[in-house]
Amino acid sequence: MADVLVTGGSGYIGGWCVLALLEAGWTVRTTVRDPAREPQVRTMLREPGTRLQVVRADLGGDAGWAEAAAGCRHVLHVASPTLTHQPRNDDEMVRPAVDGTLRVLRAAHGAGVQRVVMTSAIGAVAYGHPDRDTPFTERDWTDVDAGIAPYQKSKTLAERAAWEFVGGEGSGLELATVNPTAVLGPVLGPDYSPSLNGIARMLDGSMPTVLPFATGYVDVRDVAALHLLAMTEPAAAGERFIATAGHSLWQREVAAILRERLGERAAKVPTREMPVWAAQGLARVNPEMRALRKLLGRNLDATSAKAETLLGWKARPIEDTITETAESLLALPK
Repeated sequence: MADVLVTGGSGYIGGWCVLALLEAGWTVRTTVRDPAREPQVRTMLREPGTRLQVVRADLGGDAGWAEAAAGCRHVLHVASPTLTHQPRNDDEMVRPAVDGTLRVLRAAHGAGVQRVVMTSAIGAVAYGHPDRDTPFTERDWTDVDAGIAPYQKSKTLAERAAWEFVGGEGSGLELATVNPTAVLGPVLGPDYSPSLNGIARMLDGSMPTVLPFATGYVDVRDVAALHLLAMTEPAAAGERFIATAGHSLWQREVAAILRERLGERAAKVPTREMPVWAAQGLARVNPEMRALRKLLGRNLDATSAKAETLLGWKARPIEDTITETAESLLALPK
């Protein structure tokens, strides 16, 4: 038996959620796509014992989900389908995200789970809008018809599907969502979130200039803490919560923090920002940059005031998180 099911415990956010739950005294069951990864997951999470169960379930199929949810009081749905290539069309990313979310919710509802906390993203909040001077809040939804990238579209439609489910056939199941901005923080192993790639590329010199856009950042440990609050606090049921630490930062500001905090270890961190026109031209021909095309020259600021006021959540200073992220990456075996 387990108190909480965490989908995708081998992932970056999922792993930190499992650690936070174990530290708080919960018994945890987590899913992996490949059972052969169980020893690696246990080593990464430093939990060899019986308080962590590792089971097989894949968002791409129904098998294993009813058993994974059985007996659990809560579910943290953190897992999200990933692609190893650029999607040929939006549905290649959207359909698995929506279908996988509904599989987890149906299993949770069938098992009598009290509450599901779903890891959504700022990508379901802040994209496809005109320029604005005010921060995005939980009342905002991404406009999926505004030519946004497949990832943001998939996060938006998966979250929409989750809210529709609990408002219909999933009646009685409580839902809360956590919508983080770019997630940074210490790594648990060599497999880490794509949001850390920007820091890694600044440090190793493979990013000669920073790109001209600003977004929010948040520590993965604070994201995990917000998941637990959203799981346990009565006021969180039926609510969305943006997770971000203070105001957004331009990439040039992130680079400046790295140089100031790390000194010689940040010798390869870029000092120049690419002009918007040049970045836009590059994004038209570089598949890896295409997803950033709508961000260039823009500031996607958001606020966590709701989580702070309603749940008492507080994010640590993002300068400390950026520093610890870099130190963690530098410490990885080469």
